[in-house]
Amino acid sequence: MNAREPNAADQYKGPLPSEAQLAWQDMEMGMFCHFGMNTFCDQEWGEGDDPAEKFRPTALDARQWVRTAKQAGMKYFVLTAKHHDGFCLWPTATTDYSVASSPWRDGRGDVVRECAEACREESIGFGLYLSPWDRHEPCYADPAAYDDFYAVQLTELLTGYGPLAEVWFDGAGSEGRAYDWARIMELVREYQPEAMVFNMGAPTIRWVGNEDGVAPYPCWNTAEAARLSMFTDAGADWLEDTPRWIPAECDVPIRKRQWFWHPDAEDRLLALDELMDIYYRSVGHGCNLLLNVSPDDRGLLPEADVRRVLEFGDEVRRRFGHTAGQTAGEGYELTVRLDRETALSHLVLMEDIRHGERIRAYAADALANGQWTEIARGSAVGHKKIDRLPQVKAEAVRLRVLESEGVPIVRAMRLYAEERG
Repeated sequence: MNAREPNAADQYKGPLPSEAQLAWQDMEMGMFCHFGMNTFCDQEWGEGDDPAEKFRPTALDARQWVRTAKQAGMKYFVLTAKHHDGFCLWPTATTDYSVASSPWRDGRGDVVRECAEACREESIGFGLYLSPWDRHEPCYADPAAYDDFYAVQLTELLTGYGPLAEVWFDGAGSEGRAYDWARIMELVREYQPEAMVFNMGAPTIRWVGNEDGVAPYPCWNTAEAARLSMFTDAGADWLEDTPRWIPAECDVPIRKRQWFWHPDAEDRLLALDELMDIYYRSVGHGCNLLLNVSPDDRGLLPEADVRRVLEFGDEVRRRFGHTAGQTAGEGYELTVRLDRETALSHLVLMEDIRHGERIRAYAADALANGQWTEIARGSAVGHKKIDRLPQVKAEAVRLRVLESEGVPIVRAMRLYAEERG
């Protein structure tokens, strides 16, 4: 590889990620967990009028949820502490519409706490979803009063459950509604300054714009706008101090179009091939994947869903668990030489994004029988770009950076051999 000026990192003038963003992007995959009143009412969006007594899981085990996420290779776990129906999975002081009014654990339970403790035990990040829209709370009709109400709920969650990896603000139902985002962000920064903020206020991560779990390509880490929800093409209202480095997160349910559990719906489970395609088009496009797996009305992840998400984790490890060769460094050309001619399946590139997203176009060539042949070409690399290779045997592979803003700094160039059954 041809190294360039030793101060190459100083030549890039674009935005840079924070340390917290770097750590979040390295997690790559998380598990979303939609659970609440909807679980017991066979619905996706409750209207907030289902009685708290309906919340009655008989065998709730947050450790099973989080342990499954960990075994599948997820590095963080995000729970819907309150969905649009307003039912709270923790005993909030703001409303009696919570687990404290349910028969579960005789009204003394706290789903948020059980998940937080399970995440600490499994050493994975814990995130919370708190819907701004609230269909139960009467004061929602009074924006100033509801801002006060929401600030108290958010403060309870930010201060009561240890460090948070992510705070998820869903724009659905809030189209056209203005919340006091400056106040909300002040609370997050005061109590959870390392937490990623999803898509609203002054976010540090953005929504990819669909619920299919896939990112367009290229999907750059810099953005000045993102779609608010599935129900409008309008962008989210971002504060002026939103950073320009704002990577995307791809969310998708493991059961097609169903975020909450519904009975007799196992036929909606995504196939393993579908999950792998999502992986290539989320993580493989430099984004994080947030895969939703929802507990049933027992309070357990269904057996079929557990099997599928564990199969998915195993398949990712099978394909990417062992490199055939790798290198790293600075410059416009980088070569990996193999011990022998090898049938290759994937090329994985990672920039050292501490110094920004520099590469704008690249090509990769394989060496076989003394001839170089192009096998891949792309634009964005960023945190990670996965290229599935055509059937090719090679004794070396070289990366050529064709366009770059500043000298390229490659964190990793990895080759993977053809998968075996």
